[in-house]
Amino acid sequence: MLKKFLAIIALGTMTFAQSINAADVKLVDPNKMVRQVADNTFARIKKDQPLIVKNSEHLRVIVEEELMPYIDYKYAALRVLGSEVSKVRAITDEAEKAQAIKDIQRFIIVFREYLVATYAGVFTQYTNQKVEFGAEQAFKGKDVVVVKTKIIEDGKPDIKIDFKVREDRGGEWRAYDMIAEGISLLDAKQSELQGILRQQGIDNVSNLLEQKSQLPVQFRGNGAND
Repeated sequence: MLKKFLAIIALGTMTFAQSINAADVKLVDPNKMVRQVADNTFARIKKDQPLIVKNSEHLRVIVEEELMPYIDYKYAALRVLGSEVSKVRAITDEAEKAQAIKDIQRFIIVFREYLVATYAGVFTQYTNQKVEFGAEQAFKGKDVVVVKTKIIEDGKPDIKIDFKVREDRGGEWRAYDMIAEGISLLDAKQSELQGILRQQGIDNVSNLLEQKSQLPVQFRGNGAND
């Protein structure tokens, strides 16, 4: 069902297709993809520190250019919507179904912007910590692979972060979920939004995420609200 909807909504979200040339990142190997994207992103944050200190909104630019081309945000958005997606299949009225698909397309676009804002906020906490990668995972014949990493900082406990990476029909791998200390961020977001989806519908959830994504990027860990 998810694969079918990925095809259906593709035309409606073409304006948000990957705009950065991903040729320099090995998308055919999930292990190398995660390592290269992490290295490129942290190197860019380190290089652009003067710009970030001057204006933290620059982190959105870094996320857009270094990270988002390798995030399967469409698949992630549909996972968050869960059963709301399958409900569209049961709609018999053509006009109603068309509107429902438009609502899903809008949610995907808004969810992408929410991810950009979320990652930008998370990266305000980066102070040149060390990222250690786990053993490379076998991926031949698999659709999903978990790439394990560990954030190491002197004087603080290590933070275990696993990235769930999936292969698309073109044989390219992109991440769609992050599991921090055993907690799936995708599952957590789905649980958070389930009640609102049932009671208020997709459009209101999109409005909520849109509002959150437009909040200024604030430095965390220094008294700022997370």
